[in-house]
Amino acid sequence: MNPSLKVGSRSWCVLWVALAGCAANASGAYSHGGAESFRTTDSTGTAPGTSGSTGSSSGAGSAPAGTLTAGAWDDNRNYDWFTHFRTTFEATNDPSTPPFTPAEHDAAHTRFADVHAHETLDIALVIDTTGSMGDEISYLQTEIADIATRVVAAHPGAQTRWALVAYKDDVDEYTTRSSDFDGDVTVFRSHLDAERASGGGDYPEAAAEALQAMTALHWRTDAGTARLAFWVADAPHHERDRELLATAIRTSSSADIHVYPVASSGVDRLTEYTMRSSAQLTGGRYLFLTDDSGIGGTHLVPSIPCFFVTRLNDAMLRMIDIELSGLYREPEASQILRTGGDPRSGICTLSTGETLQIF
Repeated sequence: MNPSLKVGSRSWCVLWVALAGCAANASGAYSHGGAESFRTTDSTGTAPGTSGSTGSSSGAGSAPAGTLTAGAWDDNRNYDWFTHFRTTFEATNDPSTPPFTPAEHDAAHTRFADVHAHETLDIALVIDTTGSMGDEISYLQTEIADIATRVVAAHPGAQTRWALVAYKDDVDEYTTRSSDFDGDVTVFRSHLDAERASGGGDYPEAAAEALQAMTALHWRTDAGTARLAFWVADAPHHERDRELLATAIRTSSSADIHVYPVASSGVDRLTEYTMRSSAQLTGGRYLFLTDDSGIGGTHLVPSIPCFFVTRLNDAMLRMIDIELSGLYREPEASQILRTGGDPRSGICTLSTGETLQIF
């Protein structure tokens, strides 16, 4: 996405516990339109680019790792809530909605009800490098490089390999560019450090092509390897690519590649829906950057009732630890910067009496 196209003319409202009653136009449908036609809001109702925005477009410079902040959510552990979210969004009849079926979601929920321990680790980073990512990509390079180094230090026996899929759009210098798995973290970091944010002439980008390229990497196929793909993006796929994206996610699920989206500033509800569906269908979890870091534009508050905010690198490392250990765990108290909603001991209790798990 071109950075000048991040803020448009329409207003978006944030879904809270009711998951209803909020409309982006008179018909009550969410509409992401074209390149310019969206605007996200934060928890105060302030749109990015207005005087209330806490974001900054300054480059990372020498910013240390641990600067970006994020929440995390597991839709398979909160499947009834996800079903409400999914059916509410699908009722908008957005033409770009990937054609996943309720049966596919149900099967994934059953399949990924439990996590399992693994001995070795393959991690692919799939990252949007278009111009609108310029306010965060240099920070992300610092964060991911730190995570890669910390994973090797924390799990020296995991024989960790890293791969990279960078993507822009079909009008740019490249659509996708892949660097296959390598056990030398310095090789991965050199590929990542070489990427620069540029291009992206409209709002949607080549996300579907990137996810397809991710499935074509040379993943290890043994049962002892945890296969994770962190998908970092701020924009959805093109409407014409909805089937391609669905196919890529189905391929990921079949190959037991767990997709962990990282929603950046500028995402709309279609992107949230697509990312959360991708995580749910593949056994991953939805990560989302927050405004707490003060970096980038305003970040969309996801339609979930409560969450922890930690440093992004801590959140990603926690996901990796869960995959390797086979044990769920919440953030350490010292890692929690704030909470959204009122979670207590990892549980969020709604006014209806329903309880949700937030880690």
